Amino acid sequence: MSDTTATSSDTLGTDDLEFLARPLLGFFSTAAGPTPPQPRPVWFEATPDGEVQLFTGPDSLKVRRLASDPRASIVVATPVEERERWIAISGPARVETDGAAARDLAARLADRYWDLDDPTRAQDLAEILADDWVRIVIRPEKIRRLSF
Repeated sequence: MSDTTATSSDTLGTDDLEFLARPLLGFFSTAAGPTPPQPRPVWFEATPDGEVQLFTGPDSLKVRRLASDPRASIVVATPVEERERWIAISGPARVETDGAAARDLAARLADRYWDLDDPTRAQDLAEILADDWVRIVIRPEKIRRLSF
């Protein structure tokens, strides 16, 4: 394992942004005081200014937990058939209630993760876009990464 590279920083670099642009699932966690974190798989997008955003329902547990403690993290890893690589991003998260921006994000992510030429997936997206959404935006304070 001499070619292992583990690094830490507080900003996303070009390599990080390219990695995060892939259709990989992220595992999102919120701080919950004495309650252990319970990561959930999510679609996400790294923004050009180095934040990470996802969409969720306005009444979700994620939103309720962030209202009392804004600390959050997301971990993204390569699929098992690839050489190991992961990035863990943690920092304060804010909930953005601009529904149109959240729906735009949902549409971009659906296009990245799904084949929207598939009528079933196109219908799934139409149903998603008909709902109310908020964006959760993490501002990285600590970034850890590992790659082989």
